[in-house]
Amino acid sequence: MAQEPVAVAASNNSLLTTLSAAVSGKLNPNVNLVDTLNGGQFTVFAPVDDAFAKLPSATIYSLKTDSAGLTNIPYYVVPGRVNPQNVEGVHKTEQGADLTVTGSGNNLKVNNASVVCGGVQTANATVYLIDTVLTPPAIKPRRVVVPRDGDPAPSAQSPLGRGATKAGQHRR
Repeated sequence: MAQEPVAVAASNNSLLTTLSAAVSGKLNPNVNLVDTLNGGQFTVFAPVDDAFAKLPSATIYSLKTDSAGLTNIPYYVVPGRVNPQNVEGVHKTEQGADLTVTGSGNNLKVNNASVVCGGVQTANATVYLIDTVLTPPAIKPRRVVVPRDGDPAPSAQSPLGRGATKAGQHRR
């Protein structure tokens, strides 16, 4: 695996066939992340096939047509390469969420997933194979701003942000 970029290396690993199909467009032809994954330096927390097997078959089947659902894959990717000696801690993913790695050596956990094999080097990534498909945290709903008396209320269609009033004026 060390000579190939991460997506190519994953496609050649018999433990990562489902993940490889998901990132390569084989599972859903509208989602192909191979160039993205091969084009930078990353740390990848890769769910093995047994992790996907724990999911209801309907979930995997739905991803064949749910392109948006497959966009959660960047949740497993952290910019830059993190070696096993420095992997413990909180890491910001490409998606902007946090992954928390605890433990050390052969007892690493990533959120609620155990690392099956860690620190695998590819040409552009450090890979940690995990035993559970992680679910990204839900997107927090937007905070609703209740206007004070006399303040105009932003409409649902309005681009006004929190604390903004009409004409781009901000409350102080």
